[in-house]
Amino acid sequence: MNRRTTLLAVTLCAFKSAVLAQAPPKFDPAAVARGKQTFVSSCAFCHGANPKGGEKGPDLLRSVLVLHDEAGNSIGQVVLNGRPGKGMPAFPFTSAQISDIAAFLHSSIAAAEDRDSYKILNIVVGDPRAGAVYFNNQCASCHSATGDLKGIASKYDPSTLQGKFIAPDLEWTEGAPPHKVLALSVTVTLPSGESFSGTPLNLDDFNVSLRDRNGDLHSFDRSGGSPKVEQHNRLQAHMDLLSRYTDDDIHNLTAYLVTLK
Repeated sequence: MNRRTTLLAVTLCAFKSAVLAQAPPKFDPAAVARGKQTFVSSCAFCHGANPKGGEKGPDLLRSVLVLHDEAGNSIGQVVLNGRPGKGMPAFPFTSAQISDIAAFLHSSIAAAEDRDSYKILNIVVGDPRAGAVYFNNQCASCHSATGDLKGIASKYDPSTLQGKFIAPDLEWTEGAPPHKVLALSVTVTLPSGESFSGTPLNLDDFNVSLRDRNGDLHSFDRSGGSPKVEQHNRLQAHMDLLSRYTDDDIHNLTAYLVTLK
């Protein structure tokens, strides 16, 4: 092999290594879905469901700890021990749950980094008739094709429409007059029977605080299960389906929803 051939081989090898190094990481979709479900139900009230930060918690997509994490090794320490000085309680998650949360966070970071170069392909590849059957079996108890979803395909393109049921927004507008509604809420019932409901700001073993619909802040010390605290998620049905969707379910449901014009 002459000098020129050797140089070319080295150059091609270096180029190949650079391309491989820049290749986007791959994540197990099932692990990402499970991680999102756990994150939204337990962490979203502080960090947001996206998770780009909420009223109290920081943006985890820009967190140095998350960026340096590998398979949950750094995230797990914080999740299991909490950060009492910053108002973050400890969560008794299993190692599998922490690994799933890490997959969700890292896939969200990768998606944010790749959003300018990603080209959405045609996603309407399912069977609308099978999608209608799935809708009637799984969704019709809360939604109606001739009611709240009437004309929805005229409002959103297929990719956005699909995202609406896979990763629904935690805040939306409804009612007359129109008002903002949050999916996550908490109700605190005092021993006297008086109760307070609103958006959770903090919830741990020692304190629960919330902001009610009027914007007033309420905070209560907790001890021995008192006062009674109930958490509510109006999107819980969507969260439950995340672990049960198959690819066919998603494609078929999307193909049906795009017909609702």
